[in-house]
Amino acid sequence: MKKYLLGLTAAALLGMTACTSDKDKDTELPTITDAGIIANPVDCQVYNRGEIIPFHYRFTDNEELGNYNLEIHNNFDHHTHGTQGKSCDPDTEKRNADKAFKYNKDFAIPHGSKTYDATQNIQIPANVEPGDYHFVIRVTDQTGNQQLRAMAIKIK
Repeated sequence: MKKYLLGLTAAALLGMTACTSDKDKDTELPTITDAGIIANPVDCQVYNRGEIIPFHYRFTDNEELGNYNLEIHNNFDHHTHGTQGKSCDPDTEKRNADKAFKYNKDFAIPHGSKTYDATQNIQIPANVEPGDYHFVIRVTDQTGNQQLRAMAIKIK
């Protein structure tokens, strides 16, 4: 009986030390901000085919940032992502989605960063279909919390 109680006590102590409390888990989302910088792109910004989109945003997290993703896809159907700050005049022309600009790339953030100024130059191909597009930013922290921001842009 003593061995049983001793084993049960040891298992209970081991279980208490091996588990972390839900209070300790990072549940705070990282942020995507333009504070202290000139952010680009912004809602309703217009770019020309063959040009570069100079991306610049600041990411912050209470503990540690992980990585970020940039995506550009057509908005020929005028859908939303629920994060656009401004409504832009929609393009009413029928567009060829097969020739739409598509961009989707992940980027690493240096280990240990709580703040990171992200910059990328994204080339718009000269032969893509003009029209309404979404520029989507996703930033993830080290524990997997993710923040998303989508902007409506136009390519002419």
